[in-house]
Amino acid sequence: MIQTLFGSTQQKPGFLERMKEAVTRTRENLSQRIEEVVAFTKEIDRSTLDDLEATLIGADLGTATTHEVLEKLREKADRKQIRDVDELKRLLKEELLAILEQGNMRPVQKVDGMPEVILVVGVNGTGKTTTIGKLAQVLRSDGKNVLLCAADTFRAAAIEQLEIWGQRTGTEVIKTKAGGDPAAVLFDAIQAATARHTDYVIVDTAGRLHTKTNLMAELDKMRRTAQRIVPGAPHETLLVMDATTGQNGLQQARLFTQSAGVTGIVLTKLDGTAKGGVVVAITRELGVPVRYVGVGEKAGDLLPFNPKEFVDSLLA
Repeated sequence: MIQTLFGSTQQKPGFLERMKEAVTRTRENLSQRIEEVVAFTKEIDRSTLDDLEATLIGADLGTATTHEVLEKLREKADRKQIRDVDELKRLLKEELLAILEQGNMRPVQKVDGMPEVILVVGVNGTGKTTTIGKLAQVLRSDGKNVLLCAADTFRAAAIEQLEIWGQRTGTEVIKTKAGGDPAAVLFDAIQAATARHTDYVIVDTAGRLHTKTNLMAELDKMRRTAQRIVPGAPHETLLVMDATTGQNGLQQARLFTQSAGVTGIVLTKLDGTAKGGVVVAITRELGVPVRYVGVGEKAGDLLPFNPKEFVDSLLA
């Protein structure tokens, strides 16, 4: 079932338009700067592309990604293969798409039986609990049964927030008192889901700083608990990142992916930044696919990530 959730290329009507709207600020900045740079030159050469470096880094592609992309474009410029601004944008789109498609080629785990367990991790403030509510809405809209697990017992507010999203989406929440054992509430949630033949269990986890060793030990304990009941669980570990934090968020994500077994990224608040290029940096530097992007505050504002639609929206 997770193949249907994350691997499908079928998009509902309007997704491309919503993606374009979400990256409006990034697209306007990129297009304006590209056209300004090209306007003052008769031909697009290495010097022209050097002037684009700051623009791409400013869009949060990251230094390493920017250098990689520009080096390939410089080779084409040397061969006089970039005739005008439209050609430059087309070739830039090709390079960005190649990075995104390579990063999103990781095979999705095939799951036999149910429930399918999705662990959601991330530091506080990234929109983790809100993302879980939106993901529940996506799955329920697809006709799936979902159970939410409030395993962020470190904060009473997190449990309450998840309950609110449960009410909004018509999804039951399994919880315990604040300060309770996260692995114990996960055990109860998976047992309940198994008995009811529920399709998905989405698990909220503590959002304390990822450098805390006790948090990683806690996540390990939760994984072992899940595996005792459902072989292969958790089937996905999704890291929620805030797009507005850019390269700072990327450093947090790098540490999380090294220690938490992250299999996919959910990038929130994409509509609130002019640095949407961080999507490309994440894919290249972490080697982890972006599964979803958040483009608003409503339950339906979580879009499955499609590399081609994203690049087309970024350089329309």
